[in-house]
Amino acid sequence: MNKESEMSKNTMIMKREALEISKGLLAFIEKCPNSYFAVKEIRERLLAEGFTEIREGEPLEPAAGKRCFVTRGGSSLIAFMLPDNSDETGFQIFASHLDSPMFKIKYMAEEKNSGYIRLNTEKYGGMILSSWMDRPLGIAGRIAVRTDSGMTVKLVNPTRDLLIIPSLAIHMTKDMPIEELNPQKDMLPLFAQSADVCNDSMEQQGMLRSLIANEAGVAAEDILDADLFVYNRMKGTILGADQEFIASPRLDDLQCSYAGLEGFLKAQAPQAIPVLALFDNEEVGSRTKQGAGSTFLADTLSFINESLGGDHASYLRRLQQSFVISADNAHSVHPAHSDKADPTNRPVMNKGIVVKYNAAQKYTTDAISSGIFRVLAERAGVPLQSFANRSDKKGGSTLGNILDCSVPVHTVDIGLPQLAMHSAYETAGVLDTWYLEKTAQLYFTSRIIPDGQEGYKILCRNE
Repeated sequence: MNKESEMSKNTMIMKREALEISKGLLAFIEKCPNSYFAVKEIRERLLAEGFTEIREGEPLEPAAGKRCFVTRGGSSLIAFMLPDNSDETGFQIFASHLDSPMFKIKYMAEEKNSGYIRLNTEKYGGMILSSWMDRPLGIAGRIAVRTDSGMTVKLVNPTRDLLIIPSLAIHMTKDMPIEELNPQKDMLPLFAQSADVCNDSMEQQGMLRSLIANEAGVAAEDILDADLFVYNRMKGTILGADQEFIASPRLDDLQCSYAGLEGFLKAQAPQAIPVLALFDNEEVGSRTKQGAGSTFLADTLSFINESLGGDHASYLRRLQQSFVISADNAHSVHPAHSDKADPTNRPVMNKGIVVKYNAAQKYTTDAISSGIFRVLAERAGVPLQSFANRSDKKGGSTLGNILDCSVPVHTVDIGLPQLAMHSAYETAGVLDTWYLEKTAQLYFTSRIIPDGQEGYKILCRNE
């Protein structure tokens, strides 16, 4: 086989594997309308793979190769594998987030007006409001239910289209720019016809409460409270002339979370301590008990160290050999608005993982963390790109700079390029999920060791 034929064969294999991973990603997203369900899905996957669930603070009997996970708040999860050796190895941490921008339903939700019932909601995270209009929406979340001994929590997700946010007809919007959509006035989803037009027995208790109670199999009067969210029910799809694009709700950041999970589960014979840390509440600043700004990661790492017989000094030594990949999607150059991108750092979908930079430390990448990650990507055979905001524009932030305050280790902020970030329906590249999964798998089997004052040994697989 000549070199050209070999390259063509490799390209076909790569594309086939990337399509399979993308199909898996879409199936994962469909099961994860919000972070509660993402943790449920990942928990079930880990248990099926032989992981042991532990509770925070519970004793852990250390054993070489033991695989465990712990959750916090029902919406964040950290999984890890104990090393096969007794060395004070570091932590190989991959951090991402499970939440996405959406609407949260308020406590007193039903608003009756003009013969209709709308649900009173508020924004969770920054959103492209117009993208939520005129599409089928669902309700999912958790409820607190009264029991004989106190209360319990149940997840609910009626698997049918329930809501829609109708836009105003074009004939009536000449003096109403779309940028001026009001979350309280324009964005409340239509839920039902009100009783003054259509008599309904559920009206007396509240239609939403009755619907949720029926779904959960509990009495409506036993529902004490709820954390319910509106989510986009449109299915994801693979599209493009050569099936090169993936479009779906919640790509930010279930795409990185899924790639990290797949790489974590495929990692064999790790040389350090692989840690998969998936957080809630990134979209609202991470400053919650289960967010990246909490003690969750630091508590878990300390717990692992103590379970291996270590003390605070050994914990600090482990941190010196640790590394964090903070993975959150990045902006691709927009085909209609290329002027919005930086003049020289211009990532494009399907061209590789994006390394993100920011002088104000919204992204934590520096020369050392970038250099380590570039060696890993090079050995994985994965292309890299770079992102920086235009110098006259402010950008968002992510997990890396928040985690570094409690777990001070070298951290690189990376992501996968996408369009329409924070839309109800986003677009990304089919190849990029595969690139990140491949890099994560190699990363979780690697070990990063300080080599003198300036250098680092990067041991991959069984080197």
